[in-house]
Amino acid sequence: MSGGGSFSSDQTTLLLDTVGANTLSRAGRARITSIQAKGIASSKLELHNVATAGAAGAGNLVATYNFGEEGLEVYVPGSGILFKEGIVYKLTGAGGSVTLTITGG
Repeated sequence: MSGGGSFSSDQTTLLLDTVGANTLSRAGRARITSIQAKGIASSKLELHNVATAGAAGAGNLVATYNFGEEGLEVYVPGSGILFKEGIVYKLTGAGGSVTLTITGG
């Protein structure tokens, strides 16, 4: 900004590693605005709207992405995918990682 002004942003990234079990990535309200994944053979990413990893189940599953060695790039238009309680993920595959871009807090 001109005139010495400043700004701040509530946008950040989360790095998800392959664990094969439900893992809490972000507690509290957030919106996913993009997802990028390193190519991993026979991979699956599940995202749940829930506050604890132990509470993740079919009833709070928000999105599932299946991908392979080609990787994954999802840019969510508008305000993104809303998670009111928190973001719990399960990433399966033979190694690799996923990067989520989120806003909110």
